[in-house]
Amino acid sequence: MPVPVGAMPGGQHGPSTLDKLKMGGMMGGSVGLIIGFIFGFTNIVRFGPGPNGMLRTLGQYMVGSAATFGFFMAIGTTIRTDSSPIAAEAFAKINRRPMILPRQYQYPRVSREEEN
Repeated sequence: MPVPVGAMPGGQHGPSTLDKLKMGGMMGGSVGLIIGFIFGFTNIVRFGPGPNGMLRTLGQYMVGSAATFGFFMAIGTTIRTDSSPIAAEAFAKINRRPMILPRQYQYPRVSREEEN
């Protein structure tokens, strides 16, 4: 059974920045292919295939859309991966466990005379 990335034993780390760049490019490329197919097919039905024929026109839509989506998704994934040490430290401070007071600790009691 595969082990999730965050739970790898032996001190192994998650995917590198280059791996995330490639993964973002592949995800964007696959989404771009689908969007290019839908958009290209719609335009071919509406306006006709043009002088290049149906398959070549559809392929141009699909490849152009896949390249654009893949490029921007790869860049976005890489930018999201790289964070400054200051931001990582601030995030760790915010998400640390809360300090719990010992059970024996009692808050000082304020008498009614001191309140007024």
